[in-house]
Amino acid sequence: MMGLYFIFSKFALNLNYRKTNRSMNRKNIRTCLIAMCAVGVLVTGCKKDTSMIMNEPHNIKGVISYKRSFPDLNDVHLKAAKSLGIRPIASREEAEELVGKLEELGSCDVYHLDSLTHSIPYLVPKANTLLHSIGQNFLDSLTSKGLNPNKIVVTSVLRTNHDVKRLRRRNLNASANSAHCYGTTFDVSWKRFKKIEELDGRPYQDVSSDTLKLVLSEVLRDLRKNEQCYVKYELKQGCFHITAR
Repeated sequence: MMGLYFIFSKFALNLNYRKTNRSMNRKNIRTCLIAMCAVGVLVTGCKKDTSMIMNEPHNIKGVISYKRSFPDLNDVHLKAAKSLGIRPIASREEAEELVGKLEELGSCDVYHLDSLTHSIPYLVPKANTLLHSIGQNFLDSLTSKGLNPNKIVVTSVLRTNHDVKRLRRRNLNASANSAHCYGTTFDVSWKRFKKIEELDGRPYQDVSSDTLKLVLSEVLRDLRKNEQCYVKYELKQGCFHITAR
């Protein structure tokens, strides 16, 4: 840009010099005007757009009823988990030894892994694939509905025997034989989502958690109808309890 200003300044000085010797002809005037317009366009075009990217919501329906749409009880989850998953393990060290049977999770482009207090970040391959599908479908659905991007938040994954004991000390209603013990099951929050903050310096407008919950429920409803998972709506825990099938 400084180079263009230098060229233009030199050109203008040259014209002034020539003007002292003879009258500026029409060709020089036209060339000068074109150069001035070109520099003006380039200067304007280089201003960075920092305006907020707004939501343009449409076609957001959700489900008729969370309890009716996601009625799969614990025994259904447990049956699928025992069929598809690993045997319950005592510790994280055992999980690390099950190479090929378990895959380690980590926050990525399609989901955010919460700080896990009573579980470890491992799933069997089929459940891991399901988790990625949920995260990707959620992002795609937000885009199609004119909503700014947010990632799902995974709040609980594989529980070891040690995790179950600790959890039961804290919550007497926690099951000693949970589907979480088989690496097939994970919880996704419907209260919290991970906002993607900006795109090329342009901030995204917020999307309410209630709206995001509606979109997520549509994604899970469709996957459940396609027999890819079982889903239970957990009201007190604020999550969807999901098991691959």
